[in-house]
Amino acid sequence: MNSLPTSSTTRIDAWLWAIRAYKTRSAATAACRAGHVRINGNPVKASQTVIIGDTVRVRQPGFERILEVRQLIAKRVGAEAASHCFTDHTPERPAPAALGLPQRDRGAGRPTKKDRRDMEKLRSGR
Repeated sequence: MNSLPTSSTTRIDAWLWAIRAYKTRSAATAACRAGHVRINGNPVKASQTVIIGDTVRVRQPGFERILEVRQLIAKRVGAEAASHCFTDHTPERPAPAALGLPQRDRGAGRPTKKDRRDMEKLRSGR
């Protein structure tokens, strides 16, 4: 863990890119500009510095990640090394609800004509 390049101050966009929250640094900068990134509840600019212990909320499509800063890094590192730089407090996402359609066993082959009629009955609600 000591082999990570650390610094005393790090910009939020560089930190988000380094921990692999965004694929590119410009994507992290754009997210800051759009108001999708908050530090301790306050919207930030891309140049805002991040401090160890800060809570960073990152809004991504479909959910919001809540990250606590454990280590400051400005250069992109491997995924395992990056995971040591933050604590993820994001709540579990609920599983998508099943539609209620019957599931066929995997490898059961093609449905027979009777199976297809039964499935069509279920879909149409007759």
